[in-house]
Amino acid sequence: MARLLPGTRALRTLEAAARHLNFTRAADELGLTPAAVSHQIKEIEDQLGIVLFTRTSRTIRLTEAGAVLFEASTDALDLLGRAVSRAHKLARGTALLKVTLDAQFATKWLMRRVDDFRKQRPGIELRFDIASELRDFDLDDVDVGIRFGAGKYPGLCTHRLFDNIIIPVCSPSLLASGPPLREPRDLFHHTLAHIEWARQGVTWPNWRMWMAAAGVDDFDDSRTIVFGTSTDAVQAALDGNAVALADFAMVANDLSEGRLIRPFELGIKVPPDFAYFLVYPIASANDPRIVAFRDWLLNEVHNPQPEPTLG
Repeated sequence: MARLLPGTRALRTLEAAARHLNFTRAADELGLTPAAVSHQIKEIEDQLGIVLFTRTSRTIRLTEAGAVLFEASTDALDLLGRAVSRAHKLARGTALLKVTLDAQFATKWLMRRVDDFRKQRPGIELRFDIASELRDFDLDDVDVGIRFGAGKYPGLCTHRLFDNIIIPVCSPSLLASGPPLREPRDLFHHTLAHIEWARQGVTWPNWRMWMAAAGVDDFDDSRTIVFGTSTDAVQAALDGNAVALADFAMVANDLSEGRLIRPFELGIKVPPDFAYFLVYPIASANDPRIVAFRDWLLNEVHNPQPEPTLG
């Protein structure tokens, strides 16, 4: 007679407890109480007749048997997750394409153009997964992604979309009611906003860097406002509260429609290793939906747009 095995919920509890070696941290991750985690672990041990953890008043450790089941639980949950992802993709058929991307690219670039794709390809329904974190194509129910990074994604096809050029922008109302902006030093009389971002030794352009490119070497950045996302910095400019450094491609529509203006033409390029990329699994490279979306997106990206003067 086959031995009854723990269910998925029990395996998740075992995996989290073994990974953290702390019932409280495992409980926080799982949305349970530490007592509930301890109870579930005890149930698994009783069910299997195996001691999985040795406990003291301060610590817990995996037994040898517990280590074996921890590894097996991790593999089993991963395999099940991949199977569920494949099942979701099969169940929704071939007419739906799910795109994962961050909020800024979605609101400032893609959503303004997506009606054109729907007109050209009415047989493909687009759905969006708006997320800042990276998705796993094997585990998550998504087909293609648009992500900012270095473009080094093993197992994925990548297409560079466009270079990032950082320019100053502000609301017309700010200039109408505030001190004029005739030369870069006039910015000292305004609130200046930018984001703080660094990765792999690369720093996103900030006001100190822009001022240096403009020939201003005595800029004091202690009064600048630092935001966590470009969306927030741009919103401060749209609201008339600041002059913000923004990605030209992300504010091109706001500029062309008059919601923002560019007080100075000078722009700074983000180091070339980093850009927005379209990514999808190599195994899906011939999927007609992905081919259609890729070709449309690359055509939209390469439509010529006037670019600011570079520093």
